[in-house]
Amino acid sequence: MDIETAREYCLTKKAATEGFPFGEGFWVVKVMGKMFACLNLDTPDRITLKCDADYALELRDHYNAVEPAWHFNKKYWNQVFFDRDANEQLIRHLIDHSYEEVLKKFTRKMRNEYDNLP
Repeated sequence: MDIETAREYCLTKKAATEGFPFGEGFWVVKVMGKMFACLNLDTPDRITLKCDADYALELRDHYNAVEPAWHFNKKYWNQVFFDRDANEQLIRHLIDHSYEEVLKKFTRKMRNEYDNLP
């Protein structure tokens, strides 16, 4: 996978929007205002994704491609390198997992809004 394929896949998610809230170098994808993916355009060989804390540790132990995310809460955020031992299927799964982790934290009101989107 590469940065453009990752971006395109993230944007297929329901209610996904993109922007640059941290400046021009950091492309962020959100669902209903909550971040689930970040790409640093200066280091296009990786994507930063949210993750369940226990699963994050498991992934880091098993894959060289998965490390604690730089400048993020390392308990819940991983950076996943495209050019290491994570294949495209795993990266898509981790994007899906990140998206689902964000959905889990929605308030009831946000969940109702999300469910009623086309």
